[in-house]
Amino acid sequence: MALAFRALKLRSFRQQRVTIRVIVPHASNATPNRFSFRIPLIALPSRLIIQAMYRKLKSLVEQGLAKQVPATGLGAFRIGFSLVILQEIVFLFYFRHLIFDPVPFFDRASPILHFFLLAWICVAACLVVGYHTRRAAVANYVFWVTFVVFTPMWQDFDGGFDQLMTGSSFLLMFLPTERALSLDNLRRKLRHSTLNNRYEPQDKVTVLAYYIPLAISLGLLYLDSGIHKLSADFWRNGMGPWLPPTMPYYMSAIDMTPLLNIKALEMFIGYTIIVFQFAFLFLFWFRLFRVPLLLTGTLFHTGIVLSLNIYPFGFAMLVHYFLLVPFRWWRNLKKAFQFEQPGLTVFYDQQCPLCNRTVIVIQHFDILKAVDFKGLQTNAKEYRELDSIPENKLLQDLYALDGERRLYSGLDTYIRILVGMGYTAPVGWLMRLPGIYHLGNRCYRRIADRRERIVCDEACAVQSLPPPIEEHPFAQWYQRYAATTGQQTQRIAKFLIVVLMLQLNSTIHYGILYRCGEACDIGNAGRLLDHLSNSVINFSHAFLGITPHALYMHDHFAGYNHILALTYKDQSGREQWLPFVNEEGRLVAPNWGRVQSMWANVAVTSHMHQERLSKFLKKVTAFWGTELGLDLSNAEFLVKLKEVRVPMDWEDDLRHKNIAQPWRDVGKVIWQRGNFRVELPNIDIETL
Repeated sequence: MALAFRALKLRSFRQQRVTIRVIVPHASNATPNRFSFRIPLIALPSRLIIQAMYRKLKSLVEQGLAKQVPATGLGAFRIGFSLVILQEIVFLFYFRHLIFDPVPFFDRASPILHFFLLAWICVAACLVVGYHTRRAAVANYVFWVTFVVFTPMWQDFDGGFDQLMTGSSFLLMFLPTERALSLDNLRRKLRHSTLNNRYEPQDKVTVLAYYIPLAISLGLLYLDSGIHKLSADFWRNGMGPWLPPTMPYYMSAIDMTPLLNIKALEMFIGYTIIVFQFAFLFLFWFRLFRVPLLLTGTLFHTGIVLSLNIYPFGFAMLVHYFLLVPFRWWRNLKKAFQFEQPGLTVFYDQQCPLCNRTVIVIQHFDILKAVDFKGLQTNAKEYRELDSIPENKLLQDLYALDGERRLYSGLDTYIRILVGMGYTAPVGWLMRLPGIYHLGNRCYRRIADRRERIVCDEACAVQSLPPPIEEHPFAQWYQRYAATTGQQTQRIAKFLIVVLMLQLNSTIHYGILYRCGEACDIGNAGRLLDHLSNSVINFSHAFLGITPHALYMHDHFAGYNHILALTYKDQSGREQWLPFVNEEGRLVAPNWGRVQSMWANVAVTSHMHQERLSKFLKKVTAFWGTELGLDLSNAEFLVKLKEVRVPMDWEDDLRHKNIAQPWRDVGKVIWQRGNFRVELPNIDIETL
């Protein structure tokens, strides 16, 4: 059932009447039934609505702040999200000339962009390991906004991925993700521990640290996307997950035909996705629904990664599900990998600051609990293997006993520790090699013989705990505006109200009124509000990632019955396919993600434009021609066209049919002495 708004006239501030035409299509191609009815809408004052929402949210936020939970899932989310960021920056660096140069390798972008990309890689690496996490999160957010807003990524190379990353990067600045799986925890241990008192950083976070990114980054995105899907014919037919993998420009290299040819299965998946997207925001709060939502969402986005060539978006969505993993799963996973009994016992000098710091570092990275540390002064007498060693010699080296009671000392102890910890074993094996072992032993002896020992005095006193916002980039702001629980409750509730209003503005503007089209008579006042709404959307799009999620809709695929590819002739005169679109019509690796979006969503569409197509033909041929070592002072590329089908309802074996369609030559791209021109005599671009 499709709803089309025919008229929207403002009668008064308090009462509006909306005429709605309901179109009920038949299963056949017969003319659909049409009927109209009028619904009175009582418009409550927006201020009262916002106040009511604020009071309710404030109560919920207060409850959330009071509940403390383990930070493990939050740390896993930070690592996964940062790895997605890291791979995307590497992708941008590889394609930097294609994306940022006006004409790749000919008219170059500023070289400072390359420096910024390298700096961004360092920032992302800091986020992965959790080193100065909050500062790195701020820098990462600034980089996302800068590159998305001020480079061609804004329009030419944007497929919805950047908005997800911008929004989650904004939240990452305020989430305490450094409290688990981070080097920041190690830094705090080393800074605040003394010889007799080991400092343990806080490893609990408020449950809101999980709920807020789930609600904003996933819940609101799903809800907006679900509303858009209701206006798409093939989504209403249950074919939403079926159509894109049958279109060559969007399909991955994995042949999903056995699944695509089961109509009932595709319909089940399609309707499940719509129900899931509408339900997620309202159900994930309840423990009963979290595991079903986790499994459904994981399968959903794994399917995107496997069946489509937009893997960055799929992985970016998947890592958010670390926040939905039950805490007991993390505990059970930890127990499953840890040793029941340590395989190595290491003895250290309890009055040696260097030895104590070494123990702290090794224990921090010993995630499998393979090593047990014991103080020599306290425990040496309990082990007969140490009886024959004088005490002064025991204090000179680091000694260890393995499970077979074999004794190690000095550098051999460190090698045994590295091997015993499992994932560091390759480093331990490397240290055993001749030359490396002898050099390492000399370094060890120099450090061990010169280390200082401290007899316990005031240095052993318990120090006061560090402030909870130590080294935070917003420390002064927190001290002034969010020092108390009451202040935090107010700030978070107001922020959620702002985000919700911005999302509603985007959803209503593009998900309802835009879909209504010319059928909506909004009047002059409505058009003024429309421009204001669009300006707000541009702001929320750029800085918070709140944007319409109308991806892969009917208005994109309808009439998209043609695709283009490029070939060239090698030195022997044989025709070769440019490593961009292959014989099947698929975009080949590494031209996925945002490069695929550029070609399939901007350059070649259901309604192409000569100027836009020429721009990207120039970019692609200049980039890949240079990469292949072709002489662009005198080069010629053939433009090929293939007819494909993009029906709004299921068709058997469509993936293979579209791949098997023949190509025909429709024009040329010619480079001569640095000049570029396109000749397309066999097609009319504007009619495609």
